[in-house]
Amino acid sequence: MSQMTRWTVNEPYLDIAGTLLENPIHDVVKNEFRFVDIWDHKLYSVDLARGPESLKVIDTDASVGVTANIAGAKDEVIAGAQHGFARLNQTTGKLTYVAQPWGNDEAKLKVMRFNDGNVDSHGRLWAGSMNDPKVKSPQPEGTLYRLDPDLSVHEMLSPVTIPNGLGWNAADDTMYFTDSPTSKIFAFDFDAATGTISNRRVFFDVGDSLEPDGFAIDAEGCLWSAIYGGGKVLRISPEGQIIGQIDLPTRNPTCPVFVGTELFITSAKDDRDDEKFPDSVRYGGRVFKIDVGVQGQAKNEFRLAQ
Repeated sequence: MSQMTRWTVNEPYLDIAGTLLENPIHDVVKNEFRFVDIWDHKLYSVDLARGPESLKVIDTDASVGVTANIAGAKDEVIAGAQHGFARLNQTTGKLTYVAQPWGNDEAKLKVMRFNDGNVDSHGRLWAGSMNDPKVKSPQPEGTLYRLDPDLSVHEMLSPVTIPNGLGWNAADDTMYFTDSPTSKIFAFDFDAATGTISNRRVFFDVGDSLEPDGFAIDAEGCLWSAIYGGGKVLRISPEGQIIGQIDLPTRNPTCPVFVGTELFITSAKDDRDDEKFPDSVRYGGRVFKIDVGVQGQAKNEFRLAQ
């Protein structure tokens, strides 16, 4: 049996009053850490050379669930937003939609939004849609989409309920995908050349009515999955075994990302409290960090066709 390693975080790195912080990104070129607040329609960024005092926040036109760098672009990122895929201006917060999967369907425009996603090795953005909980309780009505560099949109998996952590192994032949209410992280065979997936199977089941949220993958092929409602991040081996755990002073961690050997972890506001999570109200909606002694897998950029 693999040795279990544990870490404990006692206070936030960024003590901000966030609501639903998600999609942390390390922009290596800018030496910047950024993340979104989906419910409050905000994009945050931190100059890592200066630290928390450099925190900047801009309002976005609508909710943004995922962002990714665009190769060669300086001031814009690609995003999965309220009504589809968009270019997001990092200075003004303006969204310019480039593809809208549900078109002019007013019912879907009202109730659907994008959540988490990631970019594969060929520069394609994968992102999942879901019911906006502000409008409707999430049902299995979402879809995992793939946005190609030519801005064509492909439906890859349906139905999904709350699409979250998504990524690929180092061999680039396996894709991992989280549908949170199932308590499971799934694995698929992945064809990198064509961008297709097959052979869906359960990679990890957290059980206990807890929900795996976003995850990061380290250089050893392990997944670091934020357990929403569980106050922890689990390190899961390539064989699907828990080999590490980060205990956090908040009930709802949402997503981790590597910055060197440090793991930066976003969280969501919690309006409940109990003896097990005495700081859940005070620290929900904050950002945490912890050095875990291993590097993370590099993030890919979206390759917009010219």
